[in-house]
Amino acid sequence: MEKRFTFADLSEAQAVLGMKDEFLKILQKEFPACRIAARGNEVIILGEEPDLSMVAAVFDVLRYLYRENTYMTNQHVRYSASMIRQGKEEELRRIYGDTVSISARGRLIKPKTAGQKQYVDSIRKNLVTFGIGPAGTGKTYLAVALAAYYLKNREVERIILTRPAVEAGEKLGFLPGDLQEKIDPYLRPLYDALADMFGYDQFQKLVSRNIIEVAPLAYMRGRTLEESFIILDEAQNTTREQMKMFLTRMGNHSRVVVNGDATQIDLGDSRMSGLTEAQRVLQNVSGIGMVHFTDEDVVRHDMVGRIIRAYERFYRHE
Repeated sequence: MEKRFTFADLSEAQAVLGMKDEFLKILQKEFPACRIAARGNEVIILGEEPDLSMVAAVFDVLRYLYRENTYMTNQHVRYSASMIRQGKEEELRRIYGDTVSISARGRLIKPKTAGQKQYVDSIRKNLVTFGIGPAGTGKTYLAVALAAYYLKNREVERIILTRPAVEAGEKLGFLPGDLQEKIDPYLRPLYDALADMFGYDQFQKLVSRNIIEVAPLAYMRGRTLEESFIILDEAQNTTREQMKMFLTRMGNHSRVVVNGDATQIDLGDSRMSGLTEAQRVLQNVSGIGMVHFTDEDVVRHDMVGRIIRAYERFYRHE
């Protein structure tokens, strides 16, 4: 049997098929029973049902993402193929149909996985959301994207981003510069995400006007943060006392997001982690959402997911 899938023009075809047909080759591996060939702005799919229709459905989803000005990656192709193979095409369309924010370059920021969609929905619904899971799941980036949306729509007056200055093997005292220069490397991921949302020049202006504040967690003590979108990153490295201190800084008309990975605790004793304790203490508190990410939600390079799974297997058998 044969199906033909036609794109609007060559530009659309090249974007959906990927650079040097990279996305097409991934789909060919995902559906080995089919043969997929590109000719101009048309794709010819040879095979049997239901694979034939599933391949066409993946192309349809990727075309939608292109027309939505979404930056597509290998992860979009593999995740779309997996969801459609499981009969979850409608759920996939709900995930990709949600626009979180728009970057400074005009790209639509959308959830990429079911876990990310649950996380975004929780932040919108709850006053406090915990995003817990491995690196590369988009916890920080999506939280910053939502913070930018709330600020642009005047639902909050400030964005405050913080993280504990706990070193993964390094010592602050041996780094050159004053305190601000020493802690800047710890805050760099937050700077990068904000610059992507607002553009570097606008980001700098917002910082100078104190509308955006990026600071180490120690600077939060004794404050009440009102009408703010507050993000605590790398929360696994907070102590119990620091976590309680941070959560009680919340003022009126504010929203809090706490992100962390319980497998990457750099404290001397993992039992001291404020994130670990908060999961137990706050799990049934009204207005607090707990979202747990898995390796299926990793949206960085494919290799990141493989590395995470390899470490999980190793620790299970150690």
